Amino acid sequence: QVQLVESGGGFVQPGGSLNLSCVASRTGDIFLIYTINWYRQAPGKERELVASITTDGNTNYADSVKGRFSISRDSAERTGTLQMNSLKSEDTAVYYCNMLARTSISTPASNYWGQGTQVTVSS
Repeated sequence: QVQLVESGGGFVQPGGSLNLSCVASRTGDIFLIYTINWYRQAPGKERELVASITTDGNTNYADSVKGRFSISRDSAERTGTLQMNSLKSEDTAVYYCNMLARTSISTPASNYWGQGTQVTVSS
């Protein structure tokens, strides 16, 4: 079983920065992590994709965060990070880490989710 543990959320004033981390815990072997994604869900809104990064390091961002957020990964450490700069009140949401991963060469890839971490941007 793969578990994703997120950290780094919190309260910050507009214009501030936060760095979110997501670590795939070793409750079982992880053969390969494919895409790492960060989603967010604000109250009363649907969950939306914020940023993604492939095994090759190709990144993709929602228009609302381009130029302010940066996604990265360390495959050896089974970690994904989301650096968030110039935060705005509309960035307030619960942020979720998502990994498409395979636990062995003989098993298909599955989606795994973190528990979510709250980010609040307010003055």
